Amino acid sequence: MPLPETARRIESRHVERLEADADRLSATLDPLRSFVLPRGSPGAAHLQLARTLARRAERELWGLHAEQPVRDPLLQWANRLSSLLFALALAINRSEGFEEIPPDYTV
Repeated sequence: MPLPETARRIESRHVERLEADADRLSATLDPLRSFVLPRGSPGAAHLQLARTLARRAERELWGLHAEQPVRDPLLQWANRLSSLLFALALAINRSEGFEEIPPDYTV
């Protein structure tokens, strides 16, 4: 059942805001040199869990989109949300003194 026209919608401006926030935060972080393992502070762990749930919701939206078109801004917003959550987790770990340790692929 379609939403009424008066329903709130995710719009391009919301996507742009998420992108700007994620980019601004990422610019303060060291460049990534390897895969990042979810670890560190409790706050970062919660953000990594939230990121997992955001990715799951994004996959569900794409599944729905295959059956019934979903507006592009909503799909884009769901994708960018996980990027912001990732950057927030890295920033919290940095602020709390947790160093990112690359995975050891030799074992």
